[in-house]
Amino acid sequence: MRVGVHAVGRMKSSPERDLADRYLDRFAKLGPSLGLEFGGVEEHAESRAASAELRRRDEAERLAARIPTGATRILLDERGKNIKSHDFALRVAALRDAGTRNLVLVIGGPDGVDPAFSNTAELVLSFGAQTWPHQLVRILAGEQLYRAATILSGHPYHRA
Repeated sequence: MRVGVHAVGRMKSSPERDLADRYLDRFAKLGPSLGLEFGGVEEHAESRAASAELRRRDEAERLAARIPTGATRILLDERGKNIKSHDFALRVAALRDAGTRNLVLVIGGPDGVDPAFSNTAELVLSFGAQTWPHQLVRILAGEQLYRAATILSGHPYHRA
């Protein structure tokens, strides 16, 4: 299964980008032995529309146009479910085992994601009730993908 990240907003060269890339590189190296291929990160520019509603709609349209047809979407949003890393890993494995070809983790823009887009997600996932900066969400997404792979492989990185 090909796993990618689609994010509204661009990360500049920074320690945060380096850390996100480090976790995603680890996932890319471990994933193939588990049937998980890293499809990369695709960045989408933030909308410049006049209102938050129009920005959400514009960003959702551009995201939808670039996500592979039929891909399973996991939306990262503060209003989503807060699940354990082990349960996330099992969900990724179940999607893979069910023959899912593409899984995309979606990180919306500062105004959130259009409800019509979020309603198409297989799972709306939260990394907590707080609002996180885009850069930290990308780090957390990379770390959780890597952690999921270590859980599925029995690697000792995940000990809880």
